[in-house]
Amino acid sequence: MTADPLDRVFSALADPTRRDMVARLTEGDATVGELAEPYAVSLQAVSKHLRVLEDAGLVSRSREAQRRPVHLEAEVLDLMTAWIERHRRRAEERYRRLDDVLRDLPDDVDPTPPPPGDEP
Repeated sequence: MTADPLDRVFSALADPTRRDMVARLTEGDATVGELAEPYAVSLQAVSKHLRVLEDAGLVSRSREAQRRPVHLEAEVLDLMTAWIERHRRRAEERYRRLDDVLRDLPDDVDPTPPPPGDEP
């Protein structure tokens, strides 16, 4: 079963190490060794993280002489941005409608419900 591209991207970024790697790659391409420097894990572990990011389409690797720099495919982040923005707008619309309903309520209504047993 092939996962939805958005599922793969969110899943890949669910791990803090992978999010940190993506954040570092926003500053420029880096080799696996350069990406591994701040972590107390093996190069193999970093390569596994990169493989997940590659499978999600977030990074790619190229070859430059002896180097194999990892490159951030930033346009994939647009998938997430569009999804988040669509749901943020929906939530804001709901809050605006709630504000309108609350604004139209009369001011003399007691907001506290009567205690049980005192109800008319």
